[in-house]
Amino acid sequence: MTLNRYEAFNAVVESGSLTGAAKLLNLTQSSISHAISSLENELGFSLLTRGKAGIFLTSNGERMLEYIRDILILNDKMKQEASEINGIETGVVRIGTFTSVAAQWLPFIIKKFQDAHPGIIVKLFEGDYLTIENEVSTGGIDCGFLTSPITKSLEFLPFKKDKMLCILSDQHPLHTSNTISFEQIETEPLIMPKKSWGNEIEQIFKKNNIKPNVLFEVSDDQAIIAMVQNNLGISIRPEMTLSGIPANIGILNLEIESFRFIGLAVKPNMSPATKKFVDCVHSWLSDNNLLDF
Repeated sequence: MTLNRYEAFNAVVESGSLTGAAKLLNLTQSSISHAISSLENELGFSLLTRGKAGIFLTSNGERMLEYIRDILILNDKMKQEASEINGIETGVVRIGTFTSVAAQWLPFIIKKFQDAHPGIIVKLFEGDYLTIENEVSTGGIDCGFLTSPITKSLEFLPFKKDKMLCILSDQHPLHTSNTISFEQIETEPLIMPKKSWGNEIEQIFKKNNIKPNVLFEVSDDQAIIAMVQNNLGISIRPEMTLSGIPANIGILNLEIESFRFIGLAVKPNMSPATKKFVDCVHSWLSDNNLLDF
């Protein structure tokens, strides 16, 4: 088996199509199709199913994907180590992120990183907490910004405590208050992030035995803010998501101070390029007085 076939298979999974894989690897679609067929013949079973809705992994394909990604990651790490020995910086760092980090941190971190390491390519992947964690675990990405807790198979490098706050419209009777109690939260219609986007809020509710009255579930921060602005309900949001919030929205402290803990999830034995990115994140946060750990 050759690495070319592994790369073709992984590219199809990442792009979701033969055409997308061909563009990723700068090959023809027929070359990708031939590589997949050859790999399937050698393994003795199908890896992908093809239909009108697209291309999907078979159950056997899912089992093989983790091993194939591990091989590709090790091959990339070997190349990076060899380049380091020869005094050359190369490699790719694939980073998972969520909206607030992508907007407020990453443009500055990536600029600092590219200035220091122009030979290393940065690729971004945006998703919810669960998707990012799974992608780091399976090797789809090299590291991912997440909030704790995460699976024990990954290492979590904490960077910042982000305070959790309640937001409500200036039409709401409580908008002039400084603090909202958990008992009051239970009586209010609540606008929640969709599952896997609001783990830290669920942790607060569970820890304090709160039974929320969830009216809407929305994944986009701006949509949540717009709903609150129109007095459709209250919401609990991390402080980082409230930059530039409209003036007609009030911000209240929670009865008990609560935080989400933002950090980077990585696999043990990260690549040299990933280690350089982690160091760059730490350095930028420290330089801007944003490091809380």
